[in-house]
Amino acid sequence: MSYSFRGYDLDIFVEDPDHDLLCSICHGVMRCPVMISCNHVFCRKCILQWLKRQQTCPCCRTEVRGKLFVLMHKLKRKINSLQVKCSNEQTGCPAHFPLLRSREHAETCPFGSVGCTNVGCQAEVLRKDLSEHSQVCEYWRQMCHMGCGTLLGPENRDEHNCYLELKEAYATQLNKLQQKARHMETLSSQMSRQILLLKGNLETEQNEPRSEELEPTLQTGNIGETAR
Repeated sequence: MSYSFRGYDLDIFVEDPDHDLLCSICHGVMRCPVMISCNHVFCRKCILQWLKRQQTCPCCRTEVRGKLFVLMHKLKRKINSLQVKCSNEQTGCPAHFPLLRSREHAETCPFGSVGCTNVGCQAEVLRKDLSEHSQVCEYWRQMCHMGCGTLLGPENRDEHNCYLELKEAYATQLNKLQQKARHMETLSSQMSRQILLLKGNLETEQNEPRSEELEPTLQTGNIGETAR
């Protein structure tokens, strides 16, 4: 009989587990241990699958009666505290940790295999090598972090000098603004001279006598000449 669910393989443990922690059905260390009416203990899923075929204990063959099983919480805690090896031991991980932390470690293990995050790349690398691979991956793409809007790839990443380009663009714009400022100063100076000229002309006109004021004087002179 084959079982799709089974206990923990013995070779994942740092030390050989005690015999009373093994499931008599799958022969692995019990996963979620439960006790049936005859006081024998098995993996929960192992015994459930067994009882679908026959209602007797796999060990003593007595009929399973009453409450189907009792969860063995204390035994489960003991099993969860056993030291295990990392599943990535063959790729170099030396870590040992309690069984309870297996999933947590697997999600961050530097020696775990992960896929390249660059779109289009199918490479599988160790998690610790992912950053290095990403930098040399032909599918690597990234927007320039300086905000210039350039999409960088392996072909232009080393040549792209955003700071220099922005500095040159800034210098060009600054030169244009300085030229504009000088032109504005010239216009302002010309306007100031024109205003002074106009002011001078107005003052001259205001100081000259008007033609109406000169006419009586001329008339007075003519009368005197006639009298003589």
